[in-house]
Amino acid sequence: MSFIANIPFSTENSTLSLEQCLNQQSVNTNTDLPIGFTLNEQALALKKADKSSSIELVVFQETTLSELLALQTYALISIKTLKVINTRNQQTSCRFSVSCDDYNQARKAVAQFSLNHGIEAALLKNVPTLNEPGLLVMDMDSTTIEIECIDEIAKLAGVGEQVSIVTERAMLGELDFAQSLHERVATLKNASEEILQEVAKNMPLMAGLENLINELKKHDWRIAIASGGFTYFADHLKTELKLDAAFANTLEIVDGALTGKVLGDVVDAQVKADSLKILTEKYQINPQQTVAMGDGANDLVMMAAASFGIAFHAKPIVLAQADSSINHQGLDCLLHWLA
Repeated sequence: MSFIANIPFSTENSTLSLEQCLNQQSVNTNTDLPIGFTLNEQALALKKADKSSSIELVVFQETTLSELLALQTYALISIKTLKVINTRNQQTSCRFSVSCDDYNQARKAVAQFSLNHGIEAALLKNVPTLNEPGLLVMDMDSTTIEIECIDEIAKLAGVGEQVSIVTERAMLGELDFAQSLHERVATLKNASEEILQEVAKNMPLMAGLENLINELKKHDWRIAIASGGFTYFADHLKTELKLDAAFANTLEIVDGALTGKVLGDVVDAQVKADSLKILTEKYQINPQQTVAMGDGANDLVMMAAASFGIAFHAKPIVLAQADSSINHQGLDCLLHWLA
């Protein structure tokens, strides 16, 4: 970098977005990066970059300097260097090198700040790389699609309220998942298979899903669903979206009606985690290039088994334990969290 800039942190400057600030200072993102980036209540200093750390903060370029300063203060981190500016999927993000005394506490604080203030931000360390082949395994209900399929079936079968209460408690981790699944499925006894067809025809895909899949496939990633839901819907999505695999529970159907039973072993939290291992070995994926994403408590074991576990619009118990989170945007925000 051929210049040093010291920008007073005035009321006017504090409302500048990162994009506006860097443009005002004529920072050439192709030749000037990385640059030293020091922000405090008095000023923003841009200077020759020091050595980068392995801990990174990623925010979008629309983030204002005041928001970035508030985030830095809240999470007890210190921004050191602006390393990279990435434009992916029609959005641009800034990747900073930061330091902190307690990484796990800082990571949780960044996630909570993001949730509270309506911005996306992530504190990351040694995450998978977009440009190398990898594996993404996602939950289905409320992650790849906007609904909980069992709740939609139950509504059409006339037991919607009864089932949705149990679903919510299971996702919060208040109930054993397998037990809760059997309990919910039992209420569907004698419901027509036509109900499943109706739900399958009207499954709303989660925002950003198709963009995420298309972009990952360009870089030779494998993509799968591992769901505590049902094969009737997971297999439908696998075909529609050209996914590599789908793991889910099988509803027993006899003479066109549900029996109220699940065939075989329940796809629970451990089976989800096992599916990630199976696919990692099958496709010979570097374990450091594995990502798992979900919203409920039964996704936590799978997320822990992956190199990078993402909480998506998640329950508090998941947000607290995930490596990172997406709280407001669609699934394709993941593209900016990857290195």
